[in-house]
Amino acid sequence: MPGETSLFLTIALPFVGSLLATLLPANARNAEAWLAGTFALLILLVVTASYPGVTDGRVLRATVEWVPSLGLNFSLRMDGFAWMFAMLISGIGFLVVLYARYYMSPKDPIRRFYSLFLAFMGAMLGIVLSGNLILMVVFWELTSIVSFLLIGYWYHTVAARDGAKMALTITAIGGLALLGGVLIIGHIVGSYDLDTVLVSGHLIRNHDLYLPALILVLLGALTKSAQFPFHFWLPSAMSAPTPVSAYLHSATMVKAGVFLMTRLWPALAGTYEWFLIVGTAGMITLVLGAYFAIYQQDIKGLLAYSTISHLGLITLLLGLGSPLGVVAAIFHMMNHATFKASLFMAAGIIDHETGTRDIRRLSGLFRYMPFTATLAMVSSAAMAGVPLLNGFLSKEMFFAEAIERHQTSVLDTIAPYVAVLAGAFAVTYSLRFIHQVFFGPPPTDLPREPHEPPFWMRFPILLLVTACLIVGIIPGRTIGPYLDTAVSSVLGPNKPYYSLAVWHGFNLPLIMSAVALVAGVLLYFKLKDFLAHFENGPPIFARFKGPRIFERVLTTAAWRWPVAIEGRLGTRRLQPQLGMVIIVAFIAAAWPLYTHGFDTGPLTFAGLDPAFALVWLTAIACAIGAAQQARLHRFAALVLLGGAGLATCITFVWFSAPDLAVTQLVVEIVTTVLILLGLRWLPKRSKEAARALGSKNQNRRYRDIALAVVVGAGVTLIAYAMMMRAPPDTIATYFLERAYSEGGGRNVVNVILVDFRAFDTLGEITVVGIVALTVFALLRRFRPAADNVEAPKQQRIQDATDEERPDRQLGDTLSDYLLVPSVIMTWLFPVIIVLAAYLFLRGHDLPGGGFAAGVAMAAAFILQYMALGTRKVEDRLTVLPVNWIGFGLLVAVAIGAASWTIGYPFLTSYSQYVDIPLIGAVPAATALIFDLGVFALVLGATVLMLIALAHQSIRRHRASRVASAIKEEAA
Repeated sequence: MPGETSLFLTIALPFVGSLLATLLPANARNAEAWLAGTFALLILLVVTASYPGVTDGRVLRATVEWVPSLGLNFSLRMDGFAWMFAMLISGIGFLVVLYARYYMSPKDPIRRFYSLFLAFMGAMLGIVLSGNLILMVVFWELTSIVSFLLIGYWYHTVAARDGAKMALTITAIGGLALLGGVLIIGHIVGSYDLDTVLVSGHLIRNHDLYLPALILVLLGALTKSAQFPFHFWLPSAMSAPTPVSAYLHSATMVKAGVFLMTRLWPALAGTYEWFLIVGTAGMITLVLGAYFAIYQQDIKGLLAYSTISHLGLITLLLGLGSPLGVVAAIFHMMNHATFKASLFMAAGIIDHETGTRDIRRLSGLFRYMPFTATLAMVSSAAMAGVPLLNGFLSKEMFFAEAIERHQTSVLDTIAPYVAVLAGAFAVTYSLRFIHQVFFGPPPTDLPREPHEPPFWMRFPILLLVTACLIVGIIPGRTIGPYLDTAVSSVLGPNKPYYSLAVWHGFNLPLIMSAVALVAGVLLYFKLKDFLAHFENGPPIFARFKGPRIFERVLTTAAWRWPVAIEGRLGTRRLQPQLGMVIIVAFIAAAWPLYTHGFDTGPLTFAGLDPAFALVWLTAIACAIGAAQQARLHRFAALVLLGGAGLATCITFVWFSAPDLAVTQLVVEIVTTVLILLGLRWLPKRSKEAARALGSKNQNRRYRDIALAVVVGAGVTLIAYAMMMRAPPDTIATYFLERAYSEGGGRNVVNVILVDFRAFDTLGEITVVGIVALTVFALLRRFRPAADNVEAPKQQRIQDATDEERPDRQLGDTLSDYLLVPSVIMTWLFPVIIVLAAYLFLRGHDLPGGGFAAGVAMAAAFILQYMALGTRKVEDRLTVLPVNWIGFGLLVAVAIGAASWTIGYPFLTSYSQYVDIPLIGAVPAATALIFDLGVFALVLGATVLMLIALAHQSIRRHRASRVASAIKEEAA
């Protein structure tokens, strides 16, 4: 299989499977499991088939250009290390899917589980296969989001919600830090391409920004891999279903952090800062995780803290900064994935078949489930580092590396002692799991009678345990070639000599291992009785509980401080909020002018056209009149405000900006309607009350006038200074010269929007769609109350329908109170449609375009609602604005992706003249199709918001009229 095809398939298959899983019937348990298992197996086969392409230091690459000018490309890269992780992700993922088929209850929303599981698999594969650092960060954050949904899968429980929230908060903050570090690295290197970054280590380490980049990248890695002081989120994630825990702890999520540190080791390691930060975090996590694991009463809690400890071991190996440490770290990643996945599955079986995970309630399970017990004991022994198992080999390599000299520091001096201590703790908690769960008297008072699970439920554990044994006995012939491939891809020519032999003779690492084994056994039997009745947290650290500290910090940072700030600065009135924004903006603009000086040049009014001055004198009068009339006559204020907007349109025309004028005009029309609809929600105000309010707030009005004059004068001076200077050599020249030759259009503004800066436009219309959906979601829950009606009657009025009160069909159309004949509004519908089509089709060469046409078309629809009312319009027309939003976004993305098929970057446009019979040569450009997407999305978004407003205004108008009628009846 070609390398590019295999890489694209590896990334695409899990997301395709995730989408298909959502389309299956609800609780089609077997179908969903078969679908997820088939896709996981296909991914595993594709990754396996890619192995020949990554041997001997070779790298598979596939790139789709996205925004190459910014270094943003969809670049995939698979070397030996990435292949190893992809095998773990897909292989263990397949086994977990098989296990989940028997673990998950038919009552659970299985469809959602498998959909999220496959999406999580795809996100992890995206991390390990990303060839671009920005793309890696995107997948990095995607894993945080999907893991949040998986951890909170049983969202009806408080523990699941809290654990998911904690995991998302910690890992997402780390992801933001990682993004900052990646941006700094890209700035240093001049590229986000991973190949370029990996060969630029000397440049990065000697740059002044190395330390900030290192800290930010390590924040992302340490939070993801639950390293001290961010370790506390991982045990809280145990509220997830056991298949999720098995997958998250073994091959995904928590391994992402150590993967990143290993991936960037050639570029960032080798400095004292790396040694100090990574080594310290790893050493503390190694010991604390193992110590906490000993005192856990929940099996999954014990395994969670053991995961934290083993990840600390890997982090410490990477922090030592030696190539042999990297070899040992990679080897332990592989070993840890196998025995930890099998242990979590065994814990899930125990919970599934007995109804509890409390170690104090479990004992003697060996006689009830001997096969499962045997498999779990072998996995636990591998975790403890018992000889002839894979965990023993990587632990021996860890001990050998711990006794070497790396840096002159206390950290390096105490490393051997810490290694033995952590090894002893590992033996203790592993032995506790084996002895207290599987041996001893028969269990009593269990929720379920323990028994062996179905064969296929323990089959994944059997495969993983077999791997632990085979690798532990004959490592050189089994795991050796694959480990060498992974190590070579990370270290390259710096790969050291190492041996995977089981027996190295009597040496210091072997003695350290023996001491750890004996000490761990003695420690367990010393603590056994104490642990059987232990209730509180681990001694010494019982009062320092990470989740509690997290909640306090979160409460303070996210609630108390904001509430305090809101109490001082906040207000429910819009005017003071806008005033504060304007003041901050004024200070931000004035400060650099004050520090660097400001010269407006000679003030002159030469060339000022009296007609233009008259336009702006009129606009100023309209603005002042609108502010004055806002207290008494809101409709008059709105009319005057429209006059100021019209003057702005004339200004754009005057300065040869017809595109802006057209857009301003149609937006002005729709905005006027929007405000007009909103006016219906405001309470009525009598003239006497308005005058009283005006006299009461006279000082505030003077303050606002002064602020408006100062800020307006400042903007005027800056604009005047800019326009009076000689035209600089700006980027405008570039667009003017290339708009027709490269964009195929004479309307430079439109060519910029749909061609040169189409990626910006795509992001902007996406935001517009999101805003429209948000506005609709908020308004659909909002129920405006009628004036002067007590709450119980308000509900009666709002719930009244025309069928229930045929004599109260008042206010069905907005034209009833807009004083505009409905027949005129109806006649305007086809006229505006033709105008919108005209604006759209001419946009590439003349003023117009998809945005202006979409807003204009929206005005046509809202006029129908105003003239006929919602019921009549929706009986005559099928209005589906949400579908338009989706269609527009789909068209814009599809036409952008179409350029990939012919080898060009995303959103590359093509233009030429097309000969049409009887018409002749007509200019045509693919940008027109992109503009169609803009048109559809803007139309859908605008119509969605205006319809929502119209529905609310009609509801309120009807409520007010019915309320008046009820009062008349009562009188």
